[in-house]
Amino acid sequence: MGAIEDEEPPPKRLKVSSPGLRRGLEEAPALSVGSVSILMAKSLSLEEGETVGSKGLIRRVEFVRIITQALYSLGYQKAGALLEEESGILLQSSNVALFRKQILDGKWDESVITLRSIDQVEVEGNTLKAASFLILQQKFFELLDKGNIPEAMKTLRLEISPLQLNTKRVHELASCIVFPSRCEEIGYSKQGNPNSSQRMKVLQEIQQLLPPSIMIPEKRLECLVEQALNVQREACIFHNSLDPALSLYTDHQCGRDQIPTTTLQITEGNSFSMKHRLSAHQKPVSFVAWSPDDKLLLTCGIEEVVKLWNVETGECKLTYDKANSGFTSCGWFPDGKRFISGGVDKCIYIWDLEGKELDSWKGQGMPKISDLAVTSDGKEIISICGDNAIVMYNLDTKTERLIEEEHGITSLCVSKDSRFLLLNLANQEIHLWDIGARSKLLLKYKGHRQGRYVIRSCFGGSDLAFVASGSEDSQVYIWHRGNGELLAVLPGHSGTVNCVSWNPVNPHLFASASDDYTIRIWGVNRNTFKSKNASSSNGIVHLANGGP
Repeated sequence: MGAIEDEEPPPKRLKVSSPGLRRGLEEAPALSVGSVSILMAKSLSLEEGETVGSKGLIRRVEFVRIITQALYSLGYQKAGALLEEESGILLQSSNVALFRKQILDGKWDESVITLRSIDQVEVEGNTLKAASFLILQQKFFELLDKGNIPEAMKTLRLEISPLQLNTKRVHELASCIVFPSRCEEIGYSKQGNPNSSQRMKVLQEIQQLLPPSIMIPEKRLECLVEQALNVQREACIFHNSLDPALSLYTDHQCGRDQIPTTTLQITEGNSFSMKHRLSAHQKPVSFVAWSPDDKLLLTCGIEEVVKLWNVETGECKLTYDKANSGFTSCGWFPDGKRFISGGVDKCIYIWDLEGKELDSWKGQGMPKISDLAVTSDGKEIISICGDNAIVMYNLDTKTERLIEEEHGITSLCVSKDSRFLLLNLANQEIHLWDIGARSKLLLKYKGHRQGRYVIRSCFGGSDLAFVASGSEDSQVYIWHRGNGELLAVLPGHSGTVNCVSWNPVNPHLFASASDDYTIRIWGVNRNTFKSKNASSSNGIVHLANGGP
């Protein structure tokens, strides 16, 4: 939005912040001198400290300016211009508008001069120099892009170097004269025509150097609204929606009915039909793992072999064995072309789907492997080693990290974003670990019962907002992942619930498996969803569980 100047004397001239405003005023009835005087008087009467809102936290001038910016950003040029006219509050000064236009038009020398004339720009420090460096660097790139090598060298030698900023960068620019392909390597996307996106990028970088009162950050109103909605969503412990958008009409608050607490199906009687019976192991099956595309299945006997099955046909494709290995657990790589297995021989093996052993790893002092997983990026193997230790092995760096617990670890679960790790412990606690660069214990979930059996927990819901676990008291427990609050205890099973699994696509569905020989599918109450949707309640905008 560039400034528009004319030949009228100052008392009769209205400053205009954009071409859109000029067009709007040209179409509107002409303003009299008195009207301009009123507008100027209104502008002069505004006090910097004047506020709006019930709590007096919002400065009126700033509020109007970001609304104006939002209108222009959304394409409502006339509305933005009229708001500037009626409020007497300009989005930006004429110098700033001119500066923006010069940058976008590629008038580099003029933009440097205009930059020096903008009030509040720090002349004595490095702000002016840093902004000038960015402008002249773009000028240099575009001269090279046009093949004007002499002018590019002149700009580098006589304009950029004298600023005495970032010597390393100056050397990189110089190398681009000899090797033009270096331009893209150091951040300039080579184009045959003037690159508007590159110029806008330069403008945004300059904007970060200047006080926000001079150049308001792009899409500031949208940013503030998104921040407010994020705070509301994070404060809503029951938030569990497929729709990422939240309503602006009311404060966001989901109800408890967003949690799947209703039994929809039970695997008994005629509710399910058997597809295949996979009978090939000599010992009880202790571990199953579905491939990422759900077409293959790995099964592992207790200290026995690993078998690979075709889900569609029920055929056993391969048996993986190794002398004295006694496999106890297995897991897929995210590419679905490899998997890992671990067992009593204290080794972890990597296999392909043709039965070939690709690699193996035996950590220092590695005890029996009782559970393991691969992170979603395929870079780390995580395993339970011994009673109370977790070893994370980085396949790229060949390094190990160790997490130690005070009590025995019975199972683990890695979040699909590889940020978090759940550990079920024999002391009736579930621990949440951040497994970033520095492993950190974040929360402890309590309330369920676990002492004699292996219980498996999982992440679930939208944004992995919940943690669910089985229990030896025949119930399912659900906590809020972020604050550890126990949200629901679900009865229904008649034996130990040893495993839960949340639907990765529908946040309103999960399954639980029990020693009562049943699997339960849990969901939300359909009737509740119908009534909620009819009233368009905030945070509930779709029907879960497959239809009406």
